[in-house]
Amino acid sequence: MLKNVATVLLDGVHPFELGVVCEVFGLDRSDEGLPVYDFAVVSAEGAALGTHVPGLTVSTPYGLDRLDEADLIAVPASDANIAREYPPELLAALRRAVDRGARVLSVCSGVFVLGAAGLLDGRRCAVHWRHAQQLARRFPRTRVEPDVLYVDEDPVITSAGTAAGIDACLHIVRKTQGPEVAAKIARRMVVPPHRDGGQAQYIERPLPAGPCDTVGGVLAWMTEHLDEEVTVEQLAARALMSPRTFARRFQQETGTTPYRWVLRQRVLLAQELLEGTDETMDAIADRTGFGTAAALRHQFVKALGTTPNSYRRTFRGPEAA
Repeated sequence: MLKNVATVLLDGVHPFELGVVCEVFGLDRSDEGLPVYDFAVVSAEGAALGTHVPGLTVSTPYGLDRLDEADLIAVPASDANIAREYPPELLAALRRAVDRGARVLSVCSGVFVLGAAGLLDGRRCAVHWRHAQQLARRFPRTRVEPDVLYVDEDPVITSAGTAAGIDACLHIVRKTQGPEVAAKIARRMVVPPHRDGGQAQYIERPLPAGPCDTVGGVLAWMTEHLDEEVTVEQLAARALMSPRTFARRFQQETGTTPYRWVLRQRVLLAQELLEGTDETMDAIADRTGFGTAAALRHQFVKALGTTPNSYRRTFRGPEAA
């Protein structure tokens, strides 16, 4: 049962990520029959901490000893989380908490603190897509999932950037106290109790730039002809190469195969059309080379974890879908 929750702060904490944990676990909603948590904000570095908002500070009377009684310890994002050393006392407290059966939760870059405590070793984890590569380099014994909103590797729960912390917090409530409690809290917060898809639908993916550019002209041509079916042999002929040499060069310069590259560019074009036009699914499927709305939906869900209609609602509002 989840009763005692603490969120631990480092200097430069992000107020929104801190507010997410406070909103879900720190408010008294007993008037609606919802659980009231024994909640505390804990400082890892002195009574008063700065935030990444100029002039805004956070003060709390609670120190790290408060973590010893918590069922859940949350670590929100901080400006300095990514490239700093952390108080050894904090890392030890997090390890003790997991050893005695408590859960730990990170919001965005708070995951770097969990990594420094050794709690990511052998586990999958989530982080904001902008920090995924850096996290993987710093903690090679973890498997970073850059496309998801959160990862539950109980007792370690990690979430991606900003609002994904809400998803992870509600997931913990749903897991420990049932879907009805999570839904009521979500309704009070005016947020969905569960979001479709993952981070993949929010990631910017420009065309990759390689150290050399022998297939650049073919890439530009492919981008302009995504609605056409082409073979590797045809593309190789445009590049004045043999199919085998072209496929090898393409892999070296883009990091993927021609088929996967075209598939990803078609999905990207579909995203642009869903965001910026009122075209039907059949029309978008035709323009992007998927052929049918069913094929578009299949590949869209496979790539982004959400449907085209849901994506359009997310980025343009329900009336657009």
